[in-house]
Amino acid sequence: MRAVLILLTAFFLSLLAGGIIAQWLAVATGAGEEYILVLVAVPLLAIIFAVVFLSAQLVGDSISSIDRAGRWLLAMLAVLTAALLAFEVWAVAGEVAKLRADLPIIAGLVLPGLAMVLVDWLFLRWRVGTRRSGFGRNGRVL
Repeated sequence: MRAVLILLTAFFLSLLAGGIIAQWLAVATGAGEEYILVLVAVPLLAIIFAVVFLSAQLVGDSISSIDRAGRWLLAMLAVLTAALLAFEVWAVAGEVAKLRADLPIIAGLVLPGLAMVLVDWLFLRWRVGTRRSGFGRNGRVL
């Protein structure tokens, strides 16, 4: 139960961080209706990240499993970013003006995701690192 409560706290903190960054990017770039995609993607990404971190927390229940999940999620975000940029370059066929117009949306998809992974990762590392479970010598079950 404690793992779920810790994860729910991390979920809401990361959702807050991702939402703030997405909102700031929307205001800074003067985004219009097309930015709705970003505002819908932020909660979906937060749910996906929470499920991955919950599975890492329940399976390994250690800092190393949370670190591994965080590294994998960051790698997947890097692959997603590269794929989005490659698709965008292919779709605009080298027209720089169209590419510059779509870069705020790509940044709006990637930067809140990056912030959410980092908030989840750091919060879970901090909370799991302070947990003392078990009994016996050094917390091991005898």
